[in-house]
Amino acid sequence: MTSEKKSTGWSAIRRRLNAQSKTSLLALVKDLYDASSSNRDFLHARVQAEAGDGTAVERYRRTIIEQFYPSRGFGKLKLVEARKAIRDYRRATGNLAGTIDLMLTYVENGTQFTREFGDINEAYYNSLESVLHEMTQLLRKEDPSLYPEFRERIQRLGDHADYIGWGYGDYLRDQVGLLETELAGE
Repeated sequence: MTSEKKSTGWSAIRRRLNAQSKTSLLALVKDLYDASSSNRDFLHARVQAEAGDGTAVERYRRTIIEQFYPSRGFGKLKLVEARKAIRDYRRATGNLAGTIDLMLTYVENGTQFTREFGDINEAYYNSLESVLHEMTQLLRKEDPSLYPEFRERIQRLGDHADYIGWGYGDYLRDQVGLLETELAGE
């Protein structure tokens, strides 16, 4: 059984792909592109990120914002979809600045939504806190030099945290303060 598993794993696929011509590889990528919208999104993000024109991050940003503020109707708060957009972008591009930008977009829109419509539930705030925590960890450990690029937006988040329930406002202000102390030296 183990030999069956090994022959169908990535190594076997890789060996087969290495033997293929460029034309057949392009045909395979085209088939994958046509097979599902998630494949299309992944390929678009990868190619656009390599082009460096910023369009890849905008597609994912729209997906996040749409969960809070759809173009029609009321926000459905499909937080799983918004978080999936962040994960998919990161997996497709590996771009840390774009990932932090999308995480910040998620937290900004979630904070604004609760300010406009009132307290939500604990799970909602836990999700926002989780993304905020992950974002601060990326800034601290992966690339602190990115902090100035996002500093103003992060500070604005702290300013908008007043009177938000479930301890979220306090957590938000604490995280903003810690980032400011650690990364801006203030």
